[in-house]
Amino acid sequence: MFEPSIIIAGASLVGLVIVAAAMLRGWHGWLEFKRSELERARPGREEGSPMGAARIEIADLKERIRKLEAIASGVDL
Repeated sequence: MFEPSIIIAGASLVGLVIVAAAMLRGWHGWLEFKRSELERARPGREEGSPMGAARIEIADLKERIRKLEAIASGVDL
């Protein structure tokens, strides 16, 4: 009734679907784990004054502008 090659192909296809579903479930679990790590780390990163962070950002932007101006004028840093 069924040839052995059809049975083998069907069993292989079922096995492939099972493995793909298991890997997809593991991937979703890993993503959820990383999201929870980020949520736990978020409150610790917001310590300190926002004014200090703004000053650091402004200093960083000034440094980038200085480097871009040096590149535009042809000076190696």
